[in-house]
Amino acid sequence: MMGRMLDFLAKDMAMDLGTANSLIYIKGKGVVLDEPSMVAMDTNTNKVVAVGKEAKSLAGRHGQNIVSVRPLRDGVIHDFEVASTMIKAFLGKVFRRIPLSRPRLVVAVPAGITAVEKRAIMEASAMAGAGKIFLIEEPMAAAIGSGLPVDQPEGQMVVDIGGGTTEVAIISRFAVACSESLRVAGDEANEAIGAYVRKEHQINISESMAEVIKIKIGSAVPLKKPLEIKLRGKDIVTNMPKVVSLTDAEIRQAMKEPTMTIVETVRRVLEKASPDLASDVSENGLWMAGGGALLKGLRLLLHQATGLDINKAEDPLRAVIRGAGMATENFDYYRDVFVS
Repeated sequence: MMGRMLDFLAKDMAMDLGTANSLIYIKGKGVVLDEPSMVAMDTNTNKVVAVGKEAKSLAGRHGQNIVSVRPLRDGVIHDFEVASTMIKAFLGKVFRRIPLSRPRLVVAVPAGITAVEKRAIMEASAMAGAGKIFLIEEPMAAAIGSGLPVDQPEGQMVVDIGGGTTEVAIISRFAVACSESLRVAGDEANEAIGAYVRKEHQINISESMAEVIKIKIGSAVPLKKPLEIKLRGKDIVTNMPKVVSLTDAEIRQAMKEPTMTIVETVRRVLEKASPDLASDVSENGLWMAGGGALLKGLRLLLHQATGLDINKAEDPLRAVIRGAGMATENFDYYRDVFVS
């Protein structure tokens, strides 16, 4: 009885354990943490030096014995021990545990997650101090966080483009009616930009620099006003610093393959939908969430490919954690959205 009382006093939480960023929501408080899913390790001692924002600030700017590790890949745990340490550190930043209590935790996961990957997330969360752990699929969380009526029988289509995965789903009456989970998203776009710059300009750049380029001048369709950026990197041949100019047209070409892969996935999900669901989506339009929703011109490209009205969630970067958080605030109401 004492254990149940302590668990009752513990604050329910939600976590969006993303490939690029991890976010934590505490019931009654909202989003209390938003930090890079990154850990800095000392290779000499194999000990954790820093986690989150501090680890990202050390990336590429510290001694050779300090390496940056991203324990999640494609939206799931890639390095179990490091992921467990990171989750524990994040929870410790935002939540002062009541002794012997174990808070209830809702974790957003990709729709295409395997049983082994689910078990890894649940075990890592339990090791970090969580009690009962519930999983919610990311497109469902994104739909809830975007304010869509997921409790209604009408079909609602969501495209959530994160760092490691793109989740495309049509949701009806608290369930995912049809979906595809694509392990192509923001990270692949960054890698494509890095590969293009190496091939065409003989410069090595970091992943974080590739992301900056994508955000500043990346686009899915030609822009009315061309953009350009000065890039400083390291020459592959001379190993000396080098400066070149990049245009939005170059970056659009570099990202063309991952961008079109996402568009084709959206088309496939629409093709799989029943006539009634397709009719609903035609009326309600498509909703975009995740960092990929911010790519210039992507809404227009999707409209051209599908003919649908394309809407963007308010604060798309936090749509998933808001939805998972709403599930913790109204646990009994949203009970049917959790997956086993």
